[in-house]
Amino acid sequence: MRFLIEKEAAERNGCRRSGLPARFFAGLFSLLVLAQALPAAAADFAAWDGLVKKYVAPATLDGVALNAVAYDKLKADPVFAQVVKSLEKADPGKLGGREEKLSFWINVYNILAVKMVVDHQPVESIRDIGNLFKPVWQRPAGVVGGRQRTLNDIEHEILRKMGDPRIHAAIVCASVSCPDLRTEAFHPDRLNEQLDDQMTAFLANPEKGLRWDAKGNRLHLSAIFDWFEDDFASQGGVLDFVARYAPAPLREALQGRKVRVSYLDYNWKVNAQ
Repeated sequence: MRFLIEKEAAERNGCRRSGLPARFFAGLFSLLVLAQALPAAAADFAAWDGLVKKYVAPATLDGVALNAVAYDKLKADPVFAQVVKSLEKADPGKLGGREEKLSFWINVYNILAVKMVVDHQPVESIRDIGNLFKPVWQRPAGVVGGRQRTLNDIEHEILRKMGDPRIHAAIVCASVSCPDLRTEAFHPDRLNEQLDDQMTAFLANPEKGLRWDAKGNRLHLSAIFDWFEDDFASQGGVLDFVARYAPAPLREALQGRKVRVSYLDYNWKVNAQ
């Protein structure tokens, strides 16, 4: 209503005398109103969604089926640089509920892990970017909301503290044995469904998630479940958690069963196409 009153007043006061039509001023007022209504700058996850759809595809590396990333093509695409730039302007302090925070930081972690590889091409392993004294996880990965972040910051100081162990199937450290990089951005409205799907898909991959040896009564799991065992305590422990997301034929077999557990070797080779 205020806009309409100002528009009418402008016309009555002879805006056309300036040589500009009244609709020019009406448009200007509209832009001002729109600018006031726009939310604070946010990360461009819609563009990230488009990039992973374009540059992530099924492949097999070292005998492991996975989603491989075309890092060279990503590096050459100016949209990726725009996505990284959008993180600088984002305001994590204005994030809403749990799902919004989780999806935001999972997306950020994945973008910055990809950026690490893109920035250091060619590289055989993301771990080659660091060294014994300062591993890659502790090196600056990118600016988020005006603050320089490392992958360690995001994983250990933010995501793990939110208490959802499914994040370990969603954040991807650019390696063959990591969970697959999802071919869509994580979204707060569908986050639970996406996290369940990620964990189910991860455990369905016998080369990097879960492999069952019925004869030996042995469960071979990703080393992730060893490294972050404490994160699964709130879910009844690793075995109870895995039993809920394991391939259907195994779920009942694993419930309450005493099994021997081994951990798969972790392949740190870059998950590159």
